[in-house]
Amino acid sequence: MENYWIIGLVLAIPIFLLAVFWPRIGLAARLREWRLSAQRQQIEDALKYIFNLQQDHQAPTVDALAGALYLSQRKVLHLVSQMQTQGLIEQGRNRLFLSPEGQRWALQVVRAHRLWERYLADEARVPLNQIHEMAHKLEHKSSQAQIDDLDASLGYPSRDPHGDPIPNASGVLRQLSSKPEPTSVLTDWKIGERGQITHLEDEPPVAYAQLVAEGLHIGQWVTVLAHSNQRITLTDGHREINIAPAIAANVFLQRKDESEAELEDALPLSDLKTSAPARIVKLDDSCQGFTRRRFLDLGLTPGTQISPELDNAFGEPRAYRVRGTLIALRNDQAALILVQPAGSI
Repeated sequence: MENYWIIGLVLAIPIFLLAVFWPRIGLAARLREWRLSAQRQQIEDALKYIFNLQQDHQAPTVDALAGALYLSQRKVLHLVSQMQTQGLIEQGRNRLFLSPEGQRWALQVVRAHRLWERYLADEARVPLNQIHEMAHKLEHKSSQAQIDDLDASLGYPSRDPHGDPIPNASGVLRQLSSKPEPTSVLTDWKIGERGQITHLEDEPPVAYAQLVAEGLHIGQWVTVLAHSNQRITLTDGHREINIAPAIAANVFLQRKDESEAELEDALPLSDLKTSAPARIVKLDDSCQGFTRRRFLDLGLTPGTQISPELDNAFGEPRAYRVRGTLIALRNDQAALILVQPAGSI
């Protein structure tokens, strides 16, 4: 019996050693790979945090970085030292700045994050208050080739769902307009002023969740009805929206441009009465990716005549006649198409 036990032990030892130290698939290799992956994620999170502050013409301190990454002072100092050794950041007067190489890497991470947010919001139909956290996980698991493919499949979108510009494959932030209009925070707007939402800040998440719950979105036109220290009241022409000033500080708008004058009488296609002819003015700015490409393939382009032809007993989808053909659209899809009724053209 003892001999069997000894033989079993002799056989088990090499099997155990192989399981632990086998190259690439052993426990030791997997543990080393996990540590490298965790370290890379910390570096990428740090680069993205510094980049976002630099976009606002700020530079974080070591303490601020520790708070943002939920790391101890000792761990963040070790991280900063590693990043300096790799030539990713520079430090001066307790402030951290990205080096050219750090800037390049940060833009890659930002691009991956914003493209994943675009995909999750438009195609996966994930609630807007959940896409940030999901995109944060996906951005660290995607290769450059995968992100390039995602960008192409989405039709090279220019903005993420929050209104932030998406860098291109070369790491350049796209110029969104040849004549960009100045934007300002909602709390600075006066009663009676009207503007278009261009950005919804997604930090802190609780503030962004409230904005989404109130139905605010990129491209929406709103007018300030009331403004006090307790609340700001808006209208989008259909309903009133009340938000606290602290939440309103996360909303950025631009004033009406002359080129937007034709949108005065525009309404979502989903609000058009049956058999009422209309002309497509534009696709809502929040319509991006596969959905936008499908609309364009169906001929839903500005200037095209369209009219609802058949209602559905269950409410949706609804049939619309466009270019001599009937197409079916859900209400949430039709709401992304802005039209002018025939009587106002």
